[in-house]
Amino acid sequence: MGSIYALVPAAGRSTRMGAPVNKQLLDLAGRPVVEHALRALLEVPVDGIVLVVAAGEEENFARKLDTLIREWKVIIVRGGATRRDSVGQGLLALPAGVELVVVHDGARPLVKPENIREAVREARRWGASTLAVPVKDTVKVAGTGNLVRETLPRETLWQVQTPQVFDCALLKEAHRAAVRDGYVGTDDASLVERLGHPVKLVPGDYTNIKITTPEDLILAKTLLGSGLE
Repeated sequence: MGSIYALVPAAGRSTRMGAPVNKQLLDLAGRPVVEHALRALLEVPVDGIVLVVAAGEEENFARKLDTLIREWKVIIVRGGATRRDSVGQGLLALPAGVELVVVHDGARPLVKPENIREAVREARRWGASTLAVPVKDTVKVAGTGNLVRETLPRETLWQVQTPQVFDCALLKEAHRAAVRDGYVGTDDASLVERLGHPVKLVPGDYTNIKITTPEDLILAKTLLGSGLE
């Protein structure tokens, strides 16, 4: 079998966090948010990590993650204007012979290694997988004037998380097709879905939250402190 590499997009602008620094570099229990995500991936284990950051932030991330970078195979590369562009740049930085790519948000620090391993197992079988949790709330589709147009059947709805794990060649093909067609998408699974390839939903954990707002950071600190992460 080929190697497994993690690709961690961390190039977001963090505008909703309202902090003077990138949200992935904010302190969470004594470590930057992104470091928690990286350490979870290293426990899987993966053979290396490509960390994609915004232009101009390479030195900030390298300084904050100095020990991790020296001890493990963590490569920092510059991202692009969109998530698709950033993941695409990360794919270009992968070494030859990578079999599976584990794409995980740098802003999801509480992911559990055992959930990552299960996503990897399913990706070996299906070629593509993503962690997800069943939707708890009723979801309605709004029409003109925010009037309800439709209520979706909750039993078929899943809230998608990361990591998303892919056969490397498949993910590269999906990105090439997306660039060619001008399709941006909101996650990598949607790019693979466009090819007509199945993506396996793997039950994750509701604590695998994404740090987007100050409230999310408070919740993450609480979960870490309670041992529920």
